[in-house]
Amino acid sequence: MEAGMPDPMRRIDALVDADTLPPPRVRQQLRIAGGLTQAEVAKAIGVQRVAVARWEAGLTQPHRNNRLKYAELLRQLAEEHPAAVQEVSDED
Repeated sequence: MEAGMPDPMRRIDALVDADTLPPPRVRQQLRIAGGLTQAEVAKAIGVQRVAVARWEAGLTQPHRNNRLKYAELLRQLAEEHPAAVQEVSDED
């Protein structure tokens, strides 16, 4: 790895800390990269699909318990699909 290149896992960790969520576009991109629907994410967290849609649109934020579950799910997706994080970062 080149000296000027950031460690991909460090970038993922920075995006998805235990209590910090990545930007809405990244959330959506990670879900899509994982082949998940909003309904599947909602079921895994224990919320309605519309809640996930609002989180991905940046209209609302999950409450504490849901935030932790959602952040963990996103972290797992980011580890499995680091290119999804990179793609959104490159677009900005």
